[in-house]
Amino acid sequence: MTDVTHQINAVRRTVGTRTLEAGEARVLTISQAYDAPLEDVWDACTNAERIPRWFLPISGELRVGGRYQLEGNAGGTVQRCDPPTSFAATWEYGGEVSWIEVRLTAESPERTRFELEHVAHVDDERWLEFGPGAVGVGWDLGLLGLASHLAADGTGVRPEEAAAWLGSEEGRGFMTAVSEHWGEASITGGADPDAARAAAARTTAAYTGAPA
Repeated sequence: MTDVTHQINAVRRTVGTRTLEAGEARVLTISQAYDAPLEDVWDACTNAERIPRWFLPISGELRVGGRYQLEGNAGGTVQRCDPPTSFAATWEYGGEVSWIEVRLTAESPERTRFELEHVAHVDDERWLEFGPGAVGVGWDLGLLGLASHLAADGTGVRPEEAAAWLGSEEGRGFMTAVSEHWGEASITGGADPDAARAAAARTTAAYTGAPA
């Protein structure tokens, strides 16, 4: 099984804002370095046969202008692709559209940094209720899945184990910890500390079923 503490500490999380034509948007950035070559990480993130091994089943056309759909989750349109370093797409879920960009950087021939930026217009009321962890915890779970997929020793959490693991004490502890980390990232990004920690507690409750 994965080293939960190591995984949590290996991830960088930042929260900010950006002004778009439609107004101010929230920007979440999450990144982690993996002991794998750039081309292998790129293939893991863009190959429709490999994506379900660490994230979710996917259908559609993974090309510029193509539509994709993640089973039970978001879909969207691939807007840009620059192999093997970056791609961008819309992220459409629940009738709302946001945007993601994945960037890969080779830190050495055998080590690659994965960085994902998620830009979304979020109304103030919902942001105050849940903060960045509402989507941030999900992305943390995605990076955990990618770490498990790329692990040379076969350790980690595989998709077929995910449901049981999320319901375990270890899984709930992981989601609690990363929710708290997103709360701290929000504070670093300028949020009121009390409001950010209260939002993180509500996010934790939503993911784990624990009292807020």
